[in-house]
Amino acid sequence: MSRGGEDSSFWTGELLVGAGLFVLLGAAFAAAHLPLGAAQTPLIAAFVTLEALLVGVFSMKLRRAPALVLLAAMAGLVFVAALFTMTLTDYPFRQAGERGRTFPDAEKPDAPPTAGSGLPDR
Repeated sequence: MSRGGEDSSFWTGELLVGAGLFVLLGAAFAAAHLPLGAAQTPLIAAFVTLEALLVGVFSMKLRRAPALVLLAAMAGLVFVAALFTMTLTDYPFRQAGERGRTFPDAEKPDAPPTAGSGLPDR
């Protein structure tokens, strides 16, 4: 039954998608705070992927989108995949000295650039 020219099933679908997003958000938050070990990262990545699929398929209506819109969405996914690939291949191949130091291994900061130059320190 329509009210105000809009179909009520439209709002039901949108509310279900919103509820699904909140459930997945809560599940990802819970998984982030549980000691799951090595399974934590893939589990949270799966939750985030499901959230992105819900938004893309239902909220953006990519199921019934024209070909050009689908092409733009796929180009965005390819670009994001390329960024992840570059990031995940960069870090393991860095030399030990290039990696950032963590708190226990942190050294004292270097001397100011004016040290030994005869200029007064700030």
